[in-house]
Amino acid sequence: MKLSALTFGLALAGLSHTALSAQAVDEHTYANLNDVISTHLHLDLDVDFADKQLEGFVEHTLAWRNTQARTLVLDTRDLEIDKVMYQGSNGKWYPASFTLAKRDDVKGAKLTIRFKQQAKKARIYYNSLPQASGLQWLTPEQTASKSHPFMYSQSQAIHARSWIPVQDTPAMRVTYSARVNTPKDVRAVMSADNSGALIKDGDYWFDMPQAIPPYLIAIGAGNLEYKKMSHQTAIFAEPQILDASVAEFNDTQAMIDKTNAMYGEYAWGRYDLLMLPPSFPFGGMENPRLSFITPTVVAGDKSLVNLIAHELAHSWSGNLVTNATWEDLWLNEGFTSYVENRIMEEVFGRERAVMEQALDSARLRTVVEELPAPDTRLNLRLNGRDPDDAFSTVPYTKGQLFLIYLEEKFGRKVFDAFVKGYFDAYAFKSLTTAEFVQYIEQHLINKHPGIVSMDKVNEWIHQPGLPADAPNPTSDAFDKVDAATKAWLAGNSTLNAIPTTSWTVHEWLHFINNLPRDLAQDKMAALDQAFGLTNSTNAELAFAWFMLAVGNGYDAIYPALDKHLSGIGRRKLIVRLYKSLVANGKRDWAYEVYQKARPGYHPLAQGTIDAIFAN
Repeated sequence: MKLSALTFGLALAGLSHTALSAQAVDEHTYANLNDVISTHLHLDLDVDFADKQLEGFVEHTLAWRNTQARTLVLDTRDLEIDKVMYQGSNGKWYPASFTLAKRDDVKGAKLTIRFKQQAKKARIYYNSLPQASGLQWLTPEQTASKSHPFMYSQSQAIHARSWIPVQDTPAMRVTYSARVNTPKDVRAVMSADNSGALIKDGDYWFDMPQAIPPYLIAIGAGNLEYKKMSHQTAIFAEPQILDASVAEFNDTQAMIDKTNAMYGEYAWGRYDLLMLPPSFPFGGMENPRLSFITPTVVAGDKSLVNLIAHELAHSWSGNLVTNATWEDLWLNEGFTSYVENRIMEEVFGRERAVMEQALDSARLRTVVEELPAPDTRLNLRLNGRDPDDAFSTVPYTKGQLFLIYLEEKFGRKVFDAFVKGYFDAYAFKSLTTAEFVQYIEQHLINKHPGIVSMDKVNEWIHQPGLPADAPNPTSDAFDKVDAATKAWLAGNSTLNAIPTTSWTVHEWLHFINNLPRDLAQDKMAALDQAFGLTNSTNAELAFAWFMLAVGNGYDAIYPALDKHLSGIGRRKLIVRLYKSLVANGKRDWAYEVYQKARPGYHPLAQGTIDAIFAN
């Protein structure tokens, strides 16, 4: 199905609707966007913790693009549809006929609604099911407070349809409002204006006046308290982690201010953070006005706050300017990774920014060797696969390296002006890779001839692997780490002689990740005794050490590894460990741990790890 890349620009007098000229083909939606689009959603939902469901209705305000059409097609997955009503031209409401098709494993079930006349609004009464892929329901025992249940959504990439009947494609944008009812001692929040959630009373109203793609509609509910960090930032969190989170992330306002100066004014009003339970499957999710954040980055020393910089950067690249399909994901994540690193440089200095570049680049080069060649292209071809199954570090770090390459070639002054102009040109719009290629040719390559060819641009975007002249960031700090490691491995130095007391987390990660994968047991034990790596409280360091230890058969880690795998659900920090355990003869042990941990994992993590043990 050919789909228009639909966009909505935010005008001073309100939202103006502007369709892009090019065509975006989104194979992951049933929506008939050429006929009709939703311009506004209103949600009225009850949060039912007992039955693990959201129940109520969604009301679509419709703009018809085909004067002959009388059908609205929505995406759903595992929803029970009760009835559909529509508002006619006379303002009265009438029942509409509908058909819910057989469920497709990837796309879910097509909901086809038929009207006797072109409806102004359509209201779908429904409830989600406990297995909704975009929701996780936690018992009080699975939360930090142990006193209240918790529910949160994760709609990216195509999971909004599991809790809202919606045109679930990033090719369109929609404003929304909501009324959410919860138990009186549970606070609800959304990716919207949360001023109505500051009084905890069980009845919450939300409004999102800027048009966003459906995957950015988000909800959370639990034993949440609120604390301001600055005039523009605050944290919602369970009481047990609230103060630690505020201390960890109180540089967020400085990040906003620096990014404003580089790329234009922050467009979303407030930028608050929601701290989720450890089961959250990602590091963070850039839901506008309220980024969702894993507690695994609360390290106590701000060593992992680049995650906040990343989610904040999405306020420009991803939320403001959005990929039109999931095959164009690099437009979201490559630009965001680049902007994230620039934020880190502005706030924490060039040395730290380069160390983070070097770590990410080294990881990318390993991943490029592991992945099928077609999946190492920036402009990915999903060929019917679930977008979640094809996500990797490629769109993030290869995209970032492409932009670093352009910055180095054109100079930072010229390239910054190009990026800012790009954000301005596509603000509140969605675009494809093809449209980006046209834009960069006109506004960068042709304006500054003889520097980078379009053949080189297309090599970066459409060819697998990395170009031969791709940047390979290195850090002097890592050179010193490598020298100390080499001396110890050669027997010319002791572990006590390595100056680890001044190391950052980035130096530690480089050290562990570059140790031999066949290190002798006595050396593994010596490392553990000297540095206490098995009991590290930094989740990233613990993951790196466990990966090394599993591969080297260092069995002293297993009690701590059990606790690690059972205590967090962030896919980055558990999936590769399960794969390594299976590959290194520990399948039975890993499966036993997984069976214990699985109820506390998000459905996205469950699906990924189920597949590991199914093979």
